[in-house]
Amino acid sequence: MFIEDIQTIAQVADVLNSKQKISIGEESKAAILKSYNYIKNKMDSTDAVIYGINTGFGSLCNTTVAKSELQELQYNLLRSHACGTGELVPEKIVKLILLLKVKSLSYGYSGVQLETVQLLLDLYNLNILPVIYQQGSLGASGDLAPLSHMSLPLIGEGEVWQNGQIVAALPVLKANNLNPVTLGPKEGLALINGTQFMLAYGIWCQIQADSILHHSSMVAACSIESFNARIEPFLPHTHRIRKQNGQIAVAEKIKSLLENSDMVKATKPRVQDPYSFRCIPQVHGASLDALTYTKGIFENELNAVTDNPNVFPDDDMVISGGNFHGQTLALSLDFAAMALAELASISERRIYKLISGEAGLPPFLANNPGLESGFMIAQYTAAGIVSQNKQLCTPASVDSIVSSNGQEDHVSMGANAATKLYKVMDNVQQVLAIEMLLASKAIEFRRPLKSSSAIENYVADFTSVVPVVQGDQYLSPIMRNAKAKIFGE
Repeated sequence: MFIEDIQTIAQVADVLNSKQKISIGEESKAAILKSYNYIKNKMDSTDAVIYGINTGFGSLCNTTVAKSELQELQYNLLRSHACGTGELVPEKIVKLILLLKVKSLSYGYSGVQLETVQLLLDLYNLNILPVIYQQGSLGASGDLAPLSHMSLPLIGEGEVWQNGQIVAALPVLKANNLNPVTLGPKEGLALINGTQFMLAYGIWCQIQADSILHHSSMVAACSIESFNARIEPFLPHTHRIRKQNGQIAVAEKIKSLLENSDMVKATKPRVQDPYSFRCIPQVHGASLDALTYTKGIFENELNAVTDNPNVFPDDDMVISGGNFHGQTLALSLDFAAMALAELASISERRIYKLISGEAGLPPFLANNPGLESGFMIAQYTAAGIVSQNKQLCTPASVDSIVSSNGQEDHVSMGANAATKLYKVMDNVQQVLAIEMLLASKAIEFRRPLKSSSAIENYVADFTSVVPVVQGDQYLSPIMRNAKAKIFGE
């Protein structure tokens, strides 16, 4: 598949899942060559001062560098900026970072060699993944520290993953018949300026969000049946007079899932159900709308050039601007985290109601309450996770700190927003898995009534891997298995 053909998040997901090899099309090759030759010729023929090519970086932008030292300047940039620390970026995110960097450079506005882009692509295709750390980026001058770690293997330095181990990059390159590149003017800067660290986290979580939205409706429908809740809140009448697209879509999905259910027809114990059941369309729908918005932002960035300066050969211009600034992503990463967190928040409330001893269900869904504690502490776990999400959803995007001696005086903190979102996403998956674990047990107390074919099939598929819990058991591995069954490893 050509890098030019990857334009949507769905296409990114397909490429990652199918493990397709990626190549650069002829049009992109021509654009890359044109941009690089323009920069090289300009530096050979003029003494013009151009930021990052013959100057220092950041607040050193007014310090010029001699022509004889331009290559060393780019090497020094990668080495000095590789200051990452903290937890390691998951390999699946690193692979996506490589893909996104190739995509951004392929437009030909970055002044890099074709050989450099091709080596990045080789790392991607051969699954030679640089070791990158989560901390170090302010999300403004691009993701400088993480992308420096990504770039070090290109010059035969740094570390990569191999067979689950961290090893020196150079021997791995040699073993795969790959040679380090010799950096030209601007190449170091083009590699580490950009939003690919933030964006990779955003796109990965957006891909998972599609799955989370689907399963949140499926699991909620199982809980509706388990709690003997009413169907009226999911009829279209109420939703069409509010005109919120997500709300309408979720209500329609839940109603469709429960079509022809005998449990829906059963006598109901309440005139109104608690909000965690009755307001599923309003809450899940709001998250759907928010995540639809963030998807558009992330897709725009997927198709963008975000390094600096930008090279425009046709206009004979090199413009030092600010496309590396991550504010757009930071806001959306925070928004996505809040949208996902609400799905876990309302899920935990349904968990609480399922163990409350209401609706004909025994306390804590225990077969022998008192002798058995049932799912009492599983609810504690869900509650603790939901509260952690509340803390994680404190927005990073409203924070800033002055850096580089005041030159970089407003930063997005988008990298922190990105890593927080990843944790929130993982937390939400676990809470929904706990709810499904309880719902699969609770629904058994409603037998011999049957739910709809859609729900019965969903429950049967789940319990084929995670059997209904009977008696008190060691729940921690069961909860993890439930998460893996629904959302994958």
